[in-house]
Amino acid sequence: MSKPYRLGADHLLLAIRLTPNRGRDVLEGADISADGQVYLKARVTAVPEKGKANKALIALVAKALRCPKSSIAVISGDTSRQKILRIDGNPEDLAEKVDSVLAR
Repeated sequence: MSKPYRLGADHLLLAIRLTPNRGRDVLEGADISADGQVYLKARVTAVPEKGKANKALIALVAKALRCPKSSIAVISGDTSRQKILRIDGNPEDLAEKVDSVLAR
């Protein structure tokens, strides 16, 4: 299986499928969409209103990857379940951290 991320020069792009309004905030591992794209599954307790679910997702990813929330931005899928996050930082270090989350 390929990875849910792509490395850039100074960032990592992470594909996410977000399910809001769930019982707990958790990253659940990788899965493959119908079109063959690999993404990281995430659930948050926040409702999908006024960006609350996106903010909860950013906080969840920041905590899991041990990086500042300010280094994470939703660059695609603002109002969709499928999102692309840009995480600024050392891409190899971030990839290691994502791989450790996937291994759980």
